[in-house]
Amino acid sequence: MFKRNPFGHILWIKKLLIRVLGALTHRRYRGFNDLNIEGSEIIRQLPETNVLFISNHQTYFADVVAMFHVFNASLSGRNDSIKNVGYLWNPKMNVYYVAAKETMKSGLLPKILAYVGSVSIERTWRAKGEDVNRQVKMSDISNIGKALDDGWVITFPQGTTTPFKPIRKGTAHIIKRYKPVVVPIVIDGFRRSFDKKGLYVKKKNILQSMEIKEPLDIDYDNESIADIVEKIEYAIEQHPSFLKVLSAKELKEQEELNQKRRF
Repeated sequence: MFKRNPFGHILWIKKLLIRVLGALTHRRYRGFNDLNIEGSEIIRQLPETNVLFISNHQTYFADVVAMFHVFNASLSGRNDSIKNVGYLWNPKMNVYYVAAKETMKSGLLPKILAYVGSVSIERTWRAKGEDVNRQVKMSDISNIGKALDDGWVITFPQGTTTPFKPIRKGTAHIIKRYKPVVVPIVIDGFRRSFDKKGLYVKKKNILQSMEIKEPLDIDYDNESIADIVEKIEYAIEQHPSFLKVLSAKELKEQEELNQKRRF
């Protein structure tokens, strides 16, 4: 009854929290809004441990919660769907996500979400809304390794919800050190659906999307940090070259909207 994970969290409490939070948030992705999923079959092909998910980031919490839904639905046999929240009755218990320690201590709800699976780290580049320059804490790196050894880890390598910011080299160092299976995820629509923290629904009837891509082919021993960083940029569609594609897409959408208004 009091079995714990490597971070000391009691598993039955964690399972209960996942069930309750999952039930409360399900309609945020299938109800108020609609989540379009691609690649759920990839989730079922992954090993039980040492998997690192890398993704672009749009809100503090809604992105991660959506991934918990999609991962568990996929493992329960659903194809690109989170229909029927019963998939959370027996959730995958060894899913973690990397988050700023400052964020996870900012209130009761973040502390509850931290218990669900946060690997909290101290950001080396920002603290309390100001730019800083701190040394990486080795205990933070070790904790991410501990989580990978136990299961799956979700990380947002830009370290911010602002799009097209540089990839933090720390993610590449973790990849070279622990040699995980690296699975890219590209999300969209969450910034339009939710507030910045991802706690409140800002707008309804938004089409959200989550594309799970094939694992990256990485030569852990011979590829440089810069090589891996560039691969991450392209994989999560945050390389500067994607700005032109995004601008063209937004322009087309605006033209279509203007035409509708004329009629």
